[in-house]
Amino acid sequence: MHEMGIAMQVLEIAKASIPEEMGDAQVEQVNLKVGKLAAVVPDSLRFCFEVISRDTTFAGATLNIEEVPVVAQCSRCQHRWTVSGSPVFRCSACDSGEIRVLSGRELEVASIEVAD
Repeated sequence: MHEMGIAMQVLEIAKASIPEEMGDAQVEQVNLKVGKLAAVVPDSLRFCFEVISRDTTFAGATLNIEEVPVVAQCSRCQHRWTVSGSPVFRCSACDSGEIRVLSGRELEVASIEVAD
């Protein structure tokens, strides 16, 4: 389950982003952007985050996951579209296989919310 490794990295990144002067601030929410191609199971990632954040200032924090759709653009005709269902990487306008994936591979900590 690679979600445990991802959860550990998210926690480390989130910890490092809190300014030293905020010290023991209680974190209420961590907001992630996760692309559909990142092969992450959101419920598993939430569970893993809950487990590893126990006994830290992140205990009880919500892990909010915004799923980023797969958006592709054809290099031949410049058509841009959102890939839905099973990914078929051919242009939906001209059937070319020369496409670029513009989004859908993200895995980033977007923001952290702390208690007042």
